[in-house]
Amino acid sequence: MVFLNATFDTGATGFMLLATSLVMLMTPGLAYFYGGLAGKRNILGIMAQSFVSMGITTILWYLCGYSLCFSGDMATHTDLAGIFGNCHKTFMNGVDLNSAYAGNPKIPEFVFFAYQMMFAIITPALITGAFVNRITFKAYLVFLVIWQILVYYPFVHMIWGGGLLASWGVKDFAGGIVVHATAGFAALASVIYVGKRRDTVSPPNSIPLIAIGTGLLWFGWYGFNAGSELDVDAITGQAFINTDVAASFATITWLAIEWTLVKKPKFVGLLTGAVAGLATITPAAGFVTLGSAVLIGIASGVVCYIAVHFKNKMGWDDALDVWGVHGMGGVTGTILLGVFASKAVNAGGADGLIHGGSHFFVMQLVSVIGASIYAFLFTYIMLYLINMVTKVKVDQTAEDAGLDEALHGEKAYDEGVL
Repeated sequence: MVFLNATFDTGATGFMLLATSLVMLMTPGLAYFYGGLAGKRNILGIMAQSFVSMGITTILWYLCGYSLCFSGDMATHTDLAGIFGNCHKTFMNGVDLNSAYAGNPKIPEFVFFAYQMMFAIITPALITGAFVNRITFKAYLVFLVIWQILVYYPFVHMIWGGGLLASWGVKDFAGGIVVHATAGFAALASVIYVGKRRDTVSPPNSIPLIAIGTGLLWFGWYGFNAGSELDVDAITGQAFINTDVAASFATITWLAIEWTLVKKPKFVGLLTGAVAGLATITPAAGFVTLGSAVLIGIASGVVCYIAVHFKNKMGWDDALDVWGVHGMGGVTGTILLGVFASKAVNAGGADGLIHGGSHFFVMQLVSVIGASIYAFLFTYIMLYLINMVTKVKVDQTAEDAGLDEALHGEKAYDEGVL
């Protein structure tokens, strides 16, 4: 029996449990967002890919994920070349009710474990929107495990776990590189590998469902960004309001551009702009001023809108614009962090280019480009190898019938009563 001897800060612990719950809610929110965007024969297929990550990733995180990300560090030479953590905390070995998180002893390590697990759950699920209606469920499960171990875990450790990129001074408040850039460029590689859908004009089946998903994502993102301070202080509040303001400015920027160009205020575009703004502010949320968050939000609306249209021009069938929104959002936010970061906001951060931090700007630029290239190349090669073991792309019959019926034997709606 383990008795509780440690004294933790109830306010900080309670807040982190709330933030953990908010980030957990983002995965169902993503499922609704993608489920609404998908064609009516592929709603369950795309939603199942998000929900199954909640199970598979939790198991993997307990077995080895947490240890590979957050045990050992480069400064003490206790990790693996600054790329992976060690295996000392496999199966949560040595962590009990009295264990405090080293980065903030106010909270139990179990709470930090749970919080970071929610990030691990949603990151590979982001990729699935790119290859909707084209990937077998079995291949996706293999993809889910390997991609986390060899893409997600290394970047978590290198930046948040005291690894190589952290030693270079690279900053990423809540996942511009770790989550969005890696997932977005993995999505692009997936699209190029599996090719186009046979039906590329399939409209969203439920715009209200997209709106519900967006609302849940926006709500959960407060836990995603504000919670990444891992405490309750002024920086927590700064990250919270920066998140909301950047998303709002990105929403209206996207709406204004699309309204000007297509002559109609598209609701799906407005919702997409919101998600783009949320993704773009993520790496910078706790490191920049409110005014900088405004500029990041505007830049997000412009850059991500252009990226989506560039993708269309190139003929890349990224069905739900994962690369344009998350990939380019993560890259843009990371680079702009290198421009706008200020130690006056967060003493634990850095000064960006406009404050004389040219070296920091270069490190941000190099790291996000390197991470994006690695995620793209590794994902493409991994899919090629997975295909040698189990078929990655569904056959034409299954694609035409829709993956809900062909792979899962279910339908999202009873069409007989509609």
